[in-house]
This record gives sequence, C-alpha cells and structure tokens, in this order.
Amino acid sequence: MAFLFRLLRLRYLIFGTAVGGGYAAHKKYKDFKEALPDLSWMKEYMPEETVDNLTKHLSDLANSVSLPDTTNLQDRVKQLQERFANYLSTMSSSNTSDDMNINEVQQQQQTSDGLFTWTNSYKNMQLKSDELQRLTKITQLEDHEYQEKIQQEMMTIQIKYQREIDRLEKEIKTMKKQILLRQERNFSGTKQRKIKRSLIDMYSDVLDELSEYDTNYNVQDHLPRVVVIGDQSSGKTSVLEMITQARIFPRGAGEMMTRSPVKVTLSEGPYHVAIFKDSAKEYDLTKEADLAALRKEIELRMRASVKEGQTISNDVISLSVKGPGLQRMVLVDLPGIISTETIGMGLDTKNSITRLANNYMSNPNAIILCIQDGSVDAERSNVTELVSKMDPHGKRTIFVLTKVDMAEANLHDTDRIKRILEGKLFPMKALGYFAVVTGKGNADDPIESIQKYEEDFFHNSKLFRDGIFKTNQTTTRNLSFAVSDCFWKMVKESVEQQADTFKATKFNLETEWKNSFPKLREQDRDELFEKARGEILDEVVNVSLIPSQQWEDNLSKYLWTTMSNFIFDDVFLTAAQAQSIGDFNTTVDVKLQQWTEKVLPRQCIDIGHHALLDEFQNLIEREQKSRSYDPITNGLKMHVVQECRTRHQWDVKALDSLRVIQTQALQDRNVSDKQQWESAAKFMENVIRKELEYQELELNSNKNQSSWRKFIGFQQLTIEEKYRQQCMKELEKILNTRQQLDQTTENNYRLRSTLDYDELTAVKKNLQTQKIDVSNDFITDIWQRVYKIHFLKRNLSTCLDCRRFFYYYQKGFSDQGLDCHEVVFFWRLKRMIEITSNAIRQQISNIETRRLEREVKEILDDFSSDETLKANLLKGKRVDLAEELKRVRQIQEKLEEFIQALNTEN
Repeated sequence: MAFLFRLLRLRYLIFGTAVGGGYAAHKKYKDFKEALPDLSWMKEYMPEETVDNLTKHLSDLANSVSLPDTTNLQDRVKQLQERFANYLSTMSSSNTSDDMNINEVQQQQQTSDGLFTWTNSYKNMQLKSDELQRLTKITQLEDHEYQEKIQQEMMTIQIKYQREIDRLEKEIKTMKKQILLRQERNFSGTKQRKIKRSLIDMYSDVLDELSEYDTNYNVQDHLPRVVVIGDQSSGKTSVLEMITQARIFPRGAGEMMTRSPVKVTLSEGPYHVAIFKDSAKEYDLTKEADLAALRKEIELRMRASVKEGQTISNDVISLSVKGPGLQRMVLVDLPGIISTETIGMGLDTKNSITRLANNYMSNPNAIILCIQDGSVDAERSNVTELVSKMDPHGKRTIFVLTKVDMAEANLHDTDRIKRILEGKLFPMKALGYFAVVTGKGNADDPIESIQKYEEDFFHNSKLFRDGIFKTNQTTTRNLSFAVSDCFWKMVKESVEQQADTFKATKFNLETEWKNSFPKLREQDRDELFEKARGEILDEVVNVSLIPSQQWEDNLSKYLWTTMSNFIFDDVFLTAAQAQSIGDFNTTVDVKLQQWTEKVLPRQCIDIGHHALLDEFQNLIEREQKSRSYDPITNGLKMHVVQECRTRHQWDVKALDSLRVIQTQALQDRNVSDKQQWESAAKFMENVIRKELEYQELELNSNKNQSSWRKFIGFQQLTIEEKYRQQCMKELEKILNTRQQLDQTTENNYRLRSTLDYDELTAVKKNLQTQKIDVSNDFITDIWQRVYKIHFLKRNLSTCLDCRRFFYYYQKGFSDQGLDCHEVVFFWRLKRMIEITSNAIRQQISNIETRRLEREVKEILDDFSSDETLKANLLKGKRVDLAEELKRVRQIQEKLEEFIQALNTEN
C-alpha cells in the first residue's frame, strides 16, 4: 500500500508540473501577442490599405513564432492518465501473482523458511521504492530544465519582437514627419487657409490662462496636468528628459536646480524643438549648442523669479516641446522634496517646497507622477508620505522607481523590489508601478545612448527573468504611453465640469457689475489705458494750439520769477551804492554781462522746459474739472506728465542763439519813444511793489508759530517776535539818522547797505537796556530785510516821479536832482525778457511740441507693456471686477474651443 501511495503522489506531481509549465508558457505568449502596437491611429494620416498591410505584417510575424503547442493540452493529459492507469494495473497483477506463489511456498515449506521469504520480499520492495524516488528526481530536474528553456525561448522571442517593433516605430515616425512636413507646406502655400492648432496646444493655452488667473471668487483650477514630484536627486529630472527625449533641464551635482515650477507641453511635430511661451525663439534640440542655451535660459528665468531671501518661486515657466513620436501631455516639474535646509537656503525653504507641491497635488484631477529612487532605502523616502496624504486611494498616482540598475546590483533581497512594484512596501497606493533606468550617472550621455542602455539592462536583468520586472512595467517608453493615456482620460472626464464652473462664475460677476456700476460700461485695465492714451494725446495736440501771446505772457512771468532775486540782491542793490550814474551803469553792465555769459541762457532753457510741461499739465487738470471726466485715469495721466519732465530734453542748439540776443538786448540803453519809457516805468513799479509785499510779509511773519495757534487766531506775541519788533525799531532809528545826516551834508540821500561796527554796537546796547539780549547775526539778518524794504520804497517813489520824465531823458538833463537811470535799467531787463520769451515761444511752437508729442507716445508705449505699472496706476474695485470678467470670459472661450476640438477628434 505504501508503494501505491508513492505512485499516486508521483502522478499528481508529474501532471501538475506539465500542466503548470504549459499554461504559463501559453499565457506569456498570449500576453506578448496582445501587447503588439495598435496602428489604427495612422488611418487619419495614411491610406487605410497601408495601415491594414502593416497590421497584417505584425500578425504574420507573431504567428510565425514557434511556441509549444498548448491547444490540445487536455487530450494529452488524458492519454498520460490512461497510460499510468495501465501501468498500475500491471503492477497490481504482478503483486497478486507474487502473493500467490508465496502462499504456495509457505504451504510447501515449513514455518522455519517464512522469515527469510518475508525479509527478501521487503528488500525487493525497498529497492523498488528507491528506484521510484530516483526517477521522480530525474523527472523534476527535467521539468525544471524544460521550464528554463521555455523562458529563455520567450526572452529571445520578446527581444526579436521588440527589435521589430522599434524598427516599425522608426518607420512610422519617419512617415509622420513626412506627413507633417507636407501639411506645413500645404498650409504655407495656401494663405487663405487657417492653420489648425493642435489639441494639446489649445489645452496648454487654457492652463496658461488659469495659472495667471488670480481670483477672489474661489474659482479653482481643476484641469488635469501631470505633476512630477520626487525627493531631491531622485532622478526626477532625468525621467522628464527621457520622456521629452532631450536634456533640457539644468543639472547640478546634489544641488537644488529646479527652483520654480516648469510647465512642459509635449506635442508631436516634424522637428524636435522647444520654445518658451513668451518668446518666439526656437531651440533645436538636436544641436548641443541650442540645448546648452536652453538649459542656461531656464536657469536664468528660475533665478530671476526667486525673490531676495528665498530659494524657490511659485512663478511658472511655460515651455513647449515638439518632436516626432512625443506623447501629447502637459507636465509640471516641481522642486525636489528636501529633508534638511542647508546653508545658503532661504528661511522656511523646506515648508515652502512642501506647500508648493501640496498646492499642485490638491487638484483632484492632477495626475501625480511620484518618482522614487530605487538605489536608496525606502525608509528614507519623503515623497511617498506626501503623495499618500493627497491621494490615499491611489486613483490618480503613478509610481516610478528609478535607478533600478543600481538597485539590482546593490540589493541582496530581490523580494524588496518586487514588493515595491506590487505596491506592498510603501504606505501609498497607485494606478500603476513602473521601473526605469535613466542613465549611468553621466550627465553628458545622449538620450539615444541612455535608451539603448535601459533596453539592454532589462533584456539581461536577472530580476526580469525571475518575473519581478514585467514587460508592461518597465522602460520610460511604456511609462510615457501610460501617463499619456491617463492624462487624456482625466481631461475628457473633467473639462466639461470646469467649463460649467466658469459659466457660473461669469454669471455671478456680470450680476455684481450691474449692481455696483449700473451706468458704466465694462472697461478692463487695457481698455482704460487706451482711453487715457487717446485723451493724453489730444491734450498734447492742444499744447500746440495755445496762442502765441499766452505763451509769451507765461514765459515772461516764469523768467522774472526766476531772476528777480538775482536782479534785486546782486545787481540793483549793489549798483545803487555807486556815487554816480556812470558807476551805476558800469556796475550794472559788468554784472549783467557775467550773468548772460554763464547763467542766463541755461536758466531760460530750463524755464522754457518747465513752462511747456506746466501748460501740458494744466490742460490735463482742466479736463478733470469737466462733468463727463472719468477720474479713474488721474494717476496714469499725472505719471505720464512726471515721466515727461524727466525724459524731455530741450534742444541745446538754442543756447548760443539765446546768449547772443540776450547780450544785445541788455547792452541797449536807448529808450526810443515815450510809450517804451512808460511801459518800463510801469514794469519797474509792478515788480518793486510785488517784491516789497513779499519782504514785508517775510519780516512780519512768525515762521515758528504752530499751526493750531494760527488756526484759532491766537495773537499773543512770542518772545522771539517781541525781540524782532524791538530790533526793527532800533534799526529804523539808524535809517532815520542816516537820512538826516545825508540831508545836512547834501549827499543826495544815499544809504549804505551794511551796518558799521558803531551802529551795530549802539543797537545791541539799546536792546540790552530793554533786557533783550540777541546775537549780532540776529541783528544783521533783521537789518538786511529792513534796509531792503526802505530801498524798495525809495525806488518806488522814484519810479512814480519818473513816469513823465521821458522829455528830460530825451534832452539829456535832470529835473530837480532826478536822472531816472533806474527806469533805463528796468527797461533793459524788460526788453531782454520780451525778446527771450519770443525766442523760447518760437522754439516751443516749432520744435519742442512735436518732440513732446513723440516722447509722450514713447512713454505710453512703454507703460502699455508694463503690466505691474498699469496695475499700480489703474486700480480700484471697478478695474478689478472688469479684469475678473475679462479673464473669466477668455478662459471660458478657450475651454469651449478646446472642448469642441476634443469632441471632433473623438
């Protein structure tokens, strides 16, 4: 019975091995055959007959491979069962006949021979049992060798298929490139035909609009994109470069290189090129020089976006990559997750990176491409914990294990990699698990070399032969296909809902506008800027329409206001100390000549510059007083005026001509007629009266009086005011004493402009007797103002007396001591001012207004391209709401355009 039991165990062992091995071989072959590429997508680019021929070629190739025949496996098992049953029956009959012979011998022989007979029978049975065990081991060894042989054949067949598929894909890429080039030539040859934009480019435009959309109404961006996240130096950038098939990202040995999100839009095209969203320059990714320039530009943009004191930025760098065979999708590369902030990093860098990653992963439709370094311990991973919190059920996560070549070489426990790829090691779940190899660690290796290395590694990998690496879980090529399929599935499921959300948002914003600004038309920031541009340019034109007389009157006022202090203090007061008319005229001539050569022309140019821009500003301010004026553009218009004051430069050629005419005017002391004489006297009277009022106001005003005392009209004098009044009285006594002295000595009423030592001492002693102790500087300062007031009063009286003096002036003699040379002095000034005003007015009318118009246009053009400046100058709830409406409408229109194209493609 023991022998029969062993035979039954051997039966099930042989049958189980044969059935299991055959079924496993058949299943591997069937899976491989189903993994052949679907060529139905080529029907829209190639004739259907060509596509059918390619499909038939692949099918014939698959059928030509010889594999063990498993179709009649059940019949073969039945035949083996029948043969084994016959063998058992033969052995049973033989055992029965042996038992009968033993009984006969036992009956014939004596009992003494029985023990030897049973011993011999036991030995024979034991020998048969050992023989069966030896046969069983031989069978098992043969079955194992047979299985290994089948696996080796399967590997050879798979390599053969992969090479054939790669060859066909290269042919397909070449054909696609030719088709795209032919389409481009057709589009360029037909100008009236509108070039059709690719679906992925339309989708990328929508994402760009959403990334720039800053809303206060909680409209969230839930459109899918592939968010690439991983620990620093986990191979995240290398995976992206394998997907884009170009080394486009900056690299650093252990250094953080990704400092801001980089959005990469992948699409198919005839040439392998990259282009930034805000630039027209194309980078040829087949040329190393262009690749280096692209990496440098990305690095510069990243560093420029990072604010001072920080390490990373939230600003998105948008890049489009096109090339043959690229899978259509949108990837967002994020800074790598770090465990420790090193020296040189900004404060809170670790948390900033985590917040940025969580912000992108919180999108319920974002596909999370989780990159894990396979060469490090799983316990050192930071990214898997973050991903598991954002997507605990793994409904939108794809796990990628990088550097598996290093992992295979370093790990002794291969079951650890198996558990990772089965999702049983990390505390996270995923839609799929992939193992990839992204190079040998040399940053200069080309992508083609890395792809070849990856392919060779998986073909020769022991883990692949042991079944740990499965065909559809390896290589970045399969990863690209899987990510692209998942991406478009997410897009189709979510884009309609996002469009409905923006429709509702637009309705709410339009309702708010009607309630807040019912009488105003919706105008966004750009529209308001263009409206203000037109109004500003209209006022520039109005500057040239100002009458000539108005220009000259204004310029005359500017000129006298600028030069009055110099004329009174440095020229008139100084010349008045002369003892004769000749000395007076000489002093005046010398002072005016020096002034004309060094200072006056430049002052007049500056005056003309200020007068021109003041008139421009006055026109703009005058418009603001109209009822129909929109005050929201005030800040912009005033900023344009200030910028004009900075930029506008007067033509320096006018300096020499001004100097000549001013010198000639000031040298002419001949008043030709009575009308000119009277106008000079009137001019002298007016300017002296204004100066006298100003000086008296300055002398009597209290600069230190607080504003609240002035407001309540508090009239009590301070100590300083009392001291000033007492000092003025003492100085008035000095002036009266001088006048009396001049009259007694017949010195023609001449007053010195300075106090001598005796006079200063007398004033100070008189003040001390009144218990007022002041400094010499205080007395001298009061004296300058008191003397100037008396000097102006004396010349005002002279001016009134000289109004009718033209007859005596013309005859060349004086009347009762009057010579009126002061009137001649002011006539020379008046004549110079008139000639200068006329010259500057001509310069403004002929040259400067046109130059101003050109500069205003340039300033407005510069402002129009500066979005930050426009946001600072044009702001308020009205502008923000209009901007919100504009952006929502743009996003909705692009979404609807994309949805229509997506439905058409489906």
